[in-house]
Amino acid sequence: MSDFHEIFAPFPGVLYLRADPNSEPFVQPGESVADGDVVALIEVMKMFHEIRSEWTGRLVGFGVADGDAVSMGQAIAQIASES
Repeated sequence: MSDFHEIFAPFPGVLYLRADPNSEPFVQPGESVADGDVVALIEVMKMFHEIRSEWTGRLVGFGVADGDAVSMGQAIAQIASES
């Protein structure tokens, strides 16, 4: 049985799913993630902040697209963890 967990934006900004435009995404839907893995970046005033998973499991998907503006508390990703 899987438990589903969401990753929420800790503050408003612009969400990026890769380190730079020429890089691969940090993680893609269906891939495994571990507790502490970077899944995205949020840019605020030209500063980039890593958004890390707090669970080990599989990335189900993102609720926003690369380059989208996000609000504080907005769900940005869902992780399925095996229990």
